[in-house]
Amino acid sequence: MQKDRFDRILSFLLGASWAIVFFGALILFKSFLPLGLGLAIVVTIFFIFLGLFLILGLDAFAVNRQKLLEAKKQTKLLEKIYAKHTSSL
Repeated sequence: MQKDRFDRILSFLLGASWAIVFFGALILFKSFLPLGLGLAIVVTIFFIFLGLFLILGLDAFAVNRQKLLEAKKQTKLLEKIYAKHTSSL
């Protein structure tokens, strides 16, 4: 199945977001480690939580896009059924 431009951009953004969360957490942890292990862990967990929340938002865009495309298909089918039904009366 061929993806349209929106799906390709969304897939790229999701992949980039995962990479940013992973490497960002690693860099953030190493940056805050000299200030204390506890602080480094708390800041890293907060960063991961925010990153995963943003990834969840991008995934919600993808799901809503699929729902929209399905609704369009169903609308076309219902219009065909309606046209067939009204022409036979």
